[in-house]
Amino acid sequence: MSAWIDQVRFDGQGLVTAVAQDHLSHRILMVAHMNREALEATLATGEAVYFSRSRQRLWRKGESSGHVQRVHEIRLDCDGDVVLMQVTQGGGIACHTGRVSCFYLQWQNGSWQAVDPVIKDPKEIYAAPLSEGQAAVSPASAAGASSRQPQTVLGRLADVIAQRRGADPEKSYVARLLQRAPDAVLKKIGEEATETVMACKDGLPDRIVSETADLWFHCLVMLEQHGLRPEAVLAELMRREGLSGLDEKAARQAQARQQDEPGAH
Repeated sequence: MSAWIDQVRFDGQGLVTAVAQDHLSHRILMVAHMNREALEATLATGEAVYFSRSRQRLWRKGESSGHVQRVHEIRLDCDGDVVLMQVTQGGGIACHTGRVSCFYLQWQNGSWQAVDPVIKDPKEIYAAPLSEGQAAVSPASAAGASSRQPQTVLGRLADVIAQRRGADPEKSYVARLLQRAPDAVLKKIGEEATETVMACKDGLPDRIVSETADLWFHCLVMLEQHGLRPEAVLAELMRREGLSGLDEKAARQAQARQQDEPGAH
């Protein structure tokens, strides 16, 4: 491992720029810095650890907010002075302002405009609004702060599903689904979707609610299977809030056509 890190060109302060990118959407979530110790800790734990220049110490992403970054892949650029990490962002929130990404300002008509919604009020994320560099606190105090934060029913259920992942499949339905072939979860989603449609056809409100709950549950299991959180889905819905459904569909189709053009890859 040391030989790999020796190829990193740390600057005069012993730091290298670190970029965190969502491993599915490829959206840039944040840019920070790492020293050698932070990079080694990231490799060892599988969770993003950075170096705070303001506090002059290591800080694990999410240690005060609970929004930990699980690292899937680490790359080094051709000059050796930038580290790029593909991550799953816990809570779907990377920015201390409560947004998906730190890059939420867009240049429009001569000024910077905030174009991404706040998913969660920073006052609910932290005891007091803090920058990520100031968020370096002890794991014990971070756990206490996290336990006091409000959480949605979907979030709590996702936590339970994550905990059951490694359980005995003979005693846990979730563990049994996740330990089978990936198609097992997808098959259940298909079945539950069909039953939801039939409940709607029958026009029975109680059954519609019940079947929809079953469908949502299995979708949460599918998200866990892919290392995703329901907050990421909620963030995407919030991003689309106020947009025309037809415009959104047209934009996706245009993007797909662009990706299919020769030379696009």
